[in-house]
Amino acid sequence: MLKAIHTKDLASHEGKSITLQGFAQALRIQSKIIFLVLRDVTGIVQVVITKDSQTFESAKDLTLESVVRITGSVKKETNAPGGFEIQIEDLQVLSASEPELPIPVVTLKGGEETEAPVRFDYRWIDLRKPEKTQIFKVWTEFEKGWRKYWSENDFIQVYPPAFMSTPSETGAEVFTVEYFDRKAYLAQSPQFYKQMAIASGFEKVCMVGPVFRAEHSFTTRHLTEFTGWDFEMGFVESHHDVMDAEEGMIVSGFESILAAYPLTAITVPKRPFPRISMVDAKKILAGKGVPSSEPYDISPEEEKALYEYVREKYDHEFVFLMDYHKSRSAFYHMRHPDNPEFARRADLIYRGLEVTTLAQREHRPEILEKHALEKGMDLEPLRDYINFFRFGVPPHGGAGIGPGRFIMKILDLPNVREATFLPRDVKRLNP
Repeated sequence: MLKAIHTKDLASHEGKSITLQGFAQALRIQSKIIFLVLRDVTGIVQVVITKDSQTFESAKDLTLESVVRITGSVKKETNAPGGFEIQIEDLQVLSASEPELPIPVVTLKGGEETEAPVRFDYRWIDLRKPEKTQIFKVWTEFEKGWRKYWSENDFIQVYPPAFMSTPSETGAEVFTVEYFDRKAYLAQSPQFYKQMAIASGFEKVCMVGPVFRAEHSFTTRHLTEFTGWDFEMGFVESHHDVMDAEEGMIVSGFESILAAYPLTAITVPKRPFPRISMVDAKKILAGKGVPSSEPYDISPEEEKALYEYVREKYDHEFVFLMDYHKSRSAFYHMRHPDNPEFARRADLIYRGLEVTTLAQREHRPEILEKHALEKGMDLEPLRDYINFFRFGVPPHGGAGIGPGRFIMKILDLPNVREATFLPRDVKRLNP
């Protein structure tokens, strides 16, 4: 197999003949010389093709974004992109692009980027842009950090199904599908299954998988399908144990990003993260004159205002908003024993955006049934779930994380769709 190198490795091959493979990003044709800018996944390099080269005529017919393989000698050139250029020896066109690109890969200086809906129609071309590719490189490093924490702390990875026989919440925001002779639901959370893993004695579990939400939302933070990260831990004392663990995961994720990309404009957050109850948060926001239409929940505007307060008071970009009212908590969230009107639930807000929901779970079957009935739920579809807890299960808690929202805020992207490989929302099912 041909051994090609990447543009990032050119410095160690100065004066040598090498092979590169990538896309023809730019082409400047003159009467006696052609300058070709080749782009691979690690960067760009200028390729010089002179008229006496046997590749000159074929290079004149190149179309932008064609896939090429070039062989040539590496020469240091301070004025060239990346500080090196390639003196051509051979050029092969591996895949020719049609002459007219539906969207540009390189936006001219001062020009505006194509509107998002059009770019997403041609997402595979949109993602060729280095700044778009970088989004998923950062995501990869972030996940490495989380997995490092999971590995070092003995989490077991499990792979839950996407089909469920009953909705994991109230059923209002799930996709119903035909499943042979009955109905099934696409999982809006692997909640039930990760709790089953705790009932199985796994003690600590983690998972990465698709999450489906049938929400008619058109915001910058909502998708109908996204990749979720989940973890669950047995033998917790309260939801504070879950918060402690997630702090460790986040710190490990940020350290991983910075190890790979030291110039990234982020810092590793300090531990512990600020923790504020919903009751106290409402008082703080009221004191700042921030309007509230909900006594037991928080609006996006309030999230942003709370973040500004935390950044000013604690010099921190994260805050756990905890102890939600029972009306804003799932039936499987454990209530505070000293104040059962409130649940041991918390949301993590990062730079003004909710990125995590976590809680200690209720593991006593009789109380699960009581809470489900309070919320008007039918117990029959929940029978299999509640059976998890009839034969001994450790006290436990866990979290569901939206990594796309993390990446959106880490890279200051305008929309979670930009942090999603192929976004799915109310209007989009292609490509």
